[in-house]
Amino acid sequence: MKVGSEDRKKLIAAGALGAVALVAVIYNFAGSSSDTPTTPASAAAITSARQVPNPVARVSRTATDPSLHPESMALTERLMYTGSGRNIFATTSAPLLEVAIPKVIGNPRLQPVYAPPVNQGPPPLPPIDLRFFGTATRGDGSRQAFLLRGDDVFLATAGDVVSRRYKVGAIGTTSVEVTDLTNSNTQRLPLTSQ
Repeated sequence: MKVGSEDRKKLIAAGALGAVALVAVIYNFAGSSSDTPTTPASAAAITSARQVPNPVARVSRTATDPSLHPESMALTERLMYTGSGRNIFATTSAPLLEVAIPKVIGNPRLQPVYAPPVNQGPPPLPPIDLRFFGTATRGDGSRQAFLLRGDDVFLATAGDVVSRRYKVGAIGTTSVEVTDLTNSNTQRLPLTSQ
């Protein structure tokens, strides 16, 4: 296996990190093996030791949060929680409460009456987004319609497909029939002036 300079740096970093982790694990196991339990008497001894005038302790107190009160913290450290004996994970240990059930006024067997739904029918088809603004007649007598969609102008005869979606039907002087091929929607577009 060839180890380059980058791999060697990574190997050294991993070894150092593993050594630090090993020291932390040993420190945690060695620190937890002390068999001296904390009692309220030892907590009182700790608070009395804090009250001894010591310039080092005075400096460390000013370095901490000034809103902390060591006397109140020592008092709460001496409290022993005994609990109420209730298991919060069991439903049988909850106290029984009397719940007042409201009285039903009237006949409870009657069902509420709802209005029947009104049939709205199918939703309306979207309007065709073409505008008809004129006609032209060819030399052979066939009519052509001028249709506008956005900035695009189309010149179509009957049967032509415009914009790959709309099929032009009958062309009159004041209107044109157009069918939307996506949903078979046929509409008559009136002549509009620009």
